Amino acid sequence: MLRQLFILAVLATFTAACTNHSPHHSTEHKEKTKRSDVLSGQEIHLVAKEAQLQINDNITVPVYTYNGSVPGAQIRVKQGERVKIVFKNELPEPTAIHWHGYPVPINQDGVPGVTMDAVKPGETFTYEFTATIPGTYWYHSHQKSAEQVDKGLYGTLIVEPKKEEKVDRDYTLVLDEWMSQPETSSTNGHAQHTNMHHGGNGMMHDMSMYDIFTINGKSGTAIEPLKVKKEEKVRLRLINAGYMSHKLHLHGHEFQIVATDGQPINSPQPIKDELLNIAPGERYDIEFIANNPGEWLLECHGNMKGTDGMKVKIQYEGQTSHTDKASAKETLPVVDITTYGKQKPARFTLDQTYDVEYTMNLGTAMGKNGVVFTINGKTYPDTATVNVKKGDLVKVKFVNHSPMDVHPMHLHGHFFQVLSKNGKPITGSPLIKDTLNINPGEEYVVAFQADNSGNWMFHCHDLHHASAGMVTEVKYTDYKSDYTPDPNDTTNKGE
Repeated sequence: MLRQLFILAVLATFTAACTNHSPHHSTEHKEKTKRSDVLSGQEIHLVAKEAQLQINDNITVPVYTYNGSVPGAQIRVKQGERVKIVFKNELPEPTAIHWHGYPVPINQDGVPGVTMDAVKPGETFTYEFTATIPGTYWYHSHQKSAEQVDKGLYGTLIVEPKKEEKVDRDYTLVLDEWMSQPETSSTNGHAQHTNMHHGGNGMMHDMSMYDIFTINGKSGTAIEPLKVKKEEKVRLRLINAGYMSHKLHLHGHEFQIVATDGQPINSPQPIKDELLNIAPGERYDIEFIANNPGEWLLECHGNMKGTDGMKVKIQYEGQTSHTDKASAKETLPVVDITTYGKQKPARFTLDQTYDVEYTMNLGTAMGKNGVVFTINGKTYPDTATVNVKKGDLVKVKFVNHSPMDVHPMHLHGHFFQVLSKNGKPITGSPLIKDTLNINPGEEYVVAFQADNSGNWMFHCHDLHHASAGMVTEVKYTDYKSDYTPDPNDTTNKGE
């Protein structure tokens, strides 16, 4: 019965990405978004509520927010601290929070109908977990997430290590995409940001409708410049909360990739004029020394209409302005993170013995109602689960057979180590991730230990692909949930 409820919960919300949602509520009473706060302390308060987001001089959209901003308030805590988040829902519909990439206990994972009941309008829920692993993470709605994340319901979670190398500036930059001409009619001439970017189940998604790219909820000249001083060490935490991959170019400076998905890179070497590709759900931390005074750009490269808006100025304080003339159309190499950094002994290897081995052939097929996305030829809930017991060592092979589609595969509750790419062992730093971007024709082998009991989702973080079938579970056979979903509660819609 529990598995049936799990299946219904997952499908209900993934399918929400494929259907028209209800009309927006009146926006006249909604407040304007404010700048994102930084929250810390023994008890943190988050409120989900509606607001208006001014993306640039011409575009304002109705949004869902945490504490009135997009991105939502940044939660910033120290490693080892007990995190207590008192969450109140002031939205007109149920919602919940998932801590993306963070290995919380299963009952804090925030999947309605699977780990908890959805938080209804006017209600509160308290999340608690210990911040054991430092790094850059994010949080977002896990209730009808194809709609609610698309409306701006996400924020950032930074866990500072006990002994952190000193940096002079620490900026968090969240990437996203919006529509200025969605299929839904506009209100008072303002664009509306809807869940229709993906379609699915007979409606092929048209990503060209996403013509506004944003950094921290702003686009183009509306993005606040990053201030630096000469010789400062600057850290940029880059998080992709959208549904497209973005290739970013840091102009005028060498930089190092110091972490991916919050996990450190061993001996990162300086690189310059190479593009950093960030897939949906991924995070990259980069650092550079501000040793080239002037005004420079961190910008997105590509041919999409919104590309030109995803750029932020880096301004040296008290320095004569230098105008950056480089073009976002120039051809530059893309960093291969599997060859970056230096090797060192790691937890897993290709030739050790594993308790569980699972091959995940990622494919595209025609279903009864249109294109579906498959794992081993099946769509969820018919995909075979990854069955484990606590303590098992697990090896998973991904093979992307889709001719055109990229699949950023995300595992809840665990990190995995990337062992090989296209049949060859990786040659760079040990690579620990929770979201792995797999291009057409690519093959990866990853490994993890089943060290966090529960039943965890393992799915493509392009929610169009998930809604059309690309979902499975890591199921602990020796685990029994203490949460029983209410079969009569239709508000629990899971992912």
